[in-house]
Amino acid sequence: MNAVIPLSELNAGARGIVAEITADSAETERLSQLGIVPGAAVEVRMLGSGGSPVAFAVHGAVLALRRESCEQIHIALTGGQMTFLLAGNPNVGKSTVFNALTGLKQHTGNWCGKTVGSAEGSFRYRDTQIRLIDTPGTYAAHSDTAEEAAACKVIREVPHDCLIVVCDASCPVRGLMLLLELLPAQPRTVLCLNLMDEAKQRRIHIDTEKMSQMLGIPVIGITARKRKTLGILLDAAAEQAAADPVQTHSALTAEERILRAETICSECVSIPKTAYQRDIRIDKLLCASWLRYPMMLGLLLLVFWLTMAGANLPSEWLAQGFSALCRGADQLADMLHCPAWLSGALIDGMLRGTGWVISVMLPPMAIFFPLFTLLEDAGILPRIAFNLDRCCAHCKACGKQALTMTMGFGCNAVGVTECRIIASRRERLIAILTNALVPCNGRFPALLAVISAFFAGTDSISPFRAACIMTALILLSIGMTFAASALLGRTVLRGEPSSFILELPPIRRPQFGQVIVRSVLDRTVFVLGRAVMTAAPVSLLIWILANLHIGGETVLQQIAGLLAPAGKLLGLDGELLLAFILGMPANEIVLPVAVTAYLGNSALTDYGTAASLGTLLTAHGWTASTAVCFLIFMLFHSPCATTLLTICKETGSRRWTFAAFLLPVLIGGTLCILANLLLSL
Repeated sequence: MNAVIPLSELNAGARGIVAEITADSAETERLSQLGIVPGAAVEVRMLGSGGSPVAFAVHGAVLALRRESCEQIHIALTGGQMTFLLAGNPNVGKSTVFNALTGLKQHTGNWCGKTVGSAEGSFRYRDTQIRLIDTPGTYAAHSDTAEEAAACKVIREVPHDCLIVVCDASCPVRGLMLLLELLPAQPRTVLCLNLMDEAKQRRIHIDTEKMSQMLGIPVIGITARKRKTLGILLDAAAEQAAADPVQTHSALTAEERILRAETICSECVSIPKTAYQRDIRIDKLLCASWLRYPMMLGLLLLVFWLTMAGANLPSEWLAQGFSALCRGADQLADMLHCPAWLSGALIDGMLRGTGWVISVMLPPMAIFFPLFTLLEDAGILPRIAFNLDRCCAHCKACGKQALTMTMGFGCNAVGVTECRIIASRRERLIAILTNALVPCNGRFPALLAVISAFFAGTDSISPFRAACIMTALILLSIGMTFAASALLGRTVLRGEPSSFILELPPIRRPQFGQVIVRSVLDRTVFVLGRAVMTAAPVSLLIWILANLHIGGETVLQQIAGLLAPAGKLLGLDGELLLAFILGMPANEIVLPVAVTAYLGNSALTDYGTAASLGTLLTAHGWTASTAVCFLIFMLFHSPCATTLLTICKETGSRRWTFAAFLLPVLIGGTLCILANLLLSL
């Protein structure tokens, strides 16, 4: 069967025949003048940024149309092309199967709701171009949460040749329930039993041939991490796609589906009594003993200690490297007789500022993200949500907010996107509005630097002392998140908490190799790239403000003077407030902007070691009280520009976006004023 899909959905290299044009008469006439009529052969050559425009060959010419126009041109695929959909329950390894087949690096995690949007990739298999679409996890063919709605919409509306339902081989009943609901409308289906290696470790035996006979469709057992097992799956899917659809399944009620799934498993699956004993013992320790909260705190402390202890030396090396690079660039500029304003803008402004951001950000991220991803891959994060649900319920919020909160430690914009896993719109809004109250990775370098400069000391246990202080700040941010959630849940977002449903996946040994690659490529490089793209223009702006003099002072110093009264009220100063304003595009540059303003330099300044930073800040009026107020405001200030744009997209409301901006500012400002008053006494 050849799928008919919009031209906008084709990948580069795809070929087909124009089947239908759904544009209005004027647009259809214009397209016909270009030779784009039903029956015309087209081949996609390349796609623009974001998939638009689409360049394709037709009648020997190469044309480019915007995505909106291509959506009205429907193509019947030819030349051995097929579209497969991946569907299944959450946490059964669909994204792992997708990555193994396409080579793409979609982020996977061992907890429910990790995938909140569809992903698409393509690859060739036995001279056939395969278009593979990965859908979010769903328990039923109807929508309950945002990600389930997305999955159901794709399954219903996207034309495809075969549906591959992925099921956890160590827990097949729930996957069969979804399969039995989908089969009446999806006769071309293959059941993929993933995680066969885990089933073998648990001594679970599955008779795939008998299960296939009972279901009337192919049943293939695979281990997605082992690519050699995927060929059989693709062969079965291709055979199903080429076969004539035969409707052999009637609609069943929910109770009948459960009974049928249990019957199939009772005859085809052998599960020993000891299969789940290890998981039961671990869960009793992590979730049912008095040690659960100390263990959560200990994990947090360990992650921060390893991050701080390991990041100092690489940061120093990178800073020295960029300093040498800037010196070399200065010498080259002198040799080429570049104007001072040009070399200053490019080298002192953009290059030095961007280098500072990289040297400060990269080492902590390269340590923190792999450690955090290991906790994800092992299945620890759902246990944290389980332990924190009682707190969330008291705050009229959803227990899954604990998951979105932990994602916010990496990036608040990602945490906001993950809020789609919360079904209730009221509770989803609470999670979105409060996500920025936990510090993202961009705020860690400044927090760590000030802690090290003023409170950690310089002895051998200073990393541990700094980790303890950092952990206390994180606990403060978590407590304030719950307090703000309770306030919202009892006022503007008043309501009762919805039912809490969370699947606890099995504790698994993390895939260390994939964790390193995934955390570096998916998270570290992405966040660092965003910071660099932001730091470069902001560094140039700072250079301009620091070199433009009016009345004997730089514009940077004059603006700081105007902000001084407000800064004094908060226990800060004008330079710091200016740094927070200019740092809105990226939190990473707040502290270097402040140092530049203090020194009156023409570029973002590398403050060197923690001891030299403490000396510099003390010389410009900082006290322990100033440091405390800075740490508080660094924890609680406006979300970065990327997070605000993400909030606007997720809520579709400028009002809620403004509320997300205002809430942390009010909290941080109030706490700073109180801390300043108390410490001044």
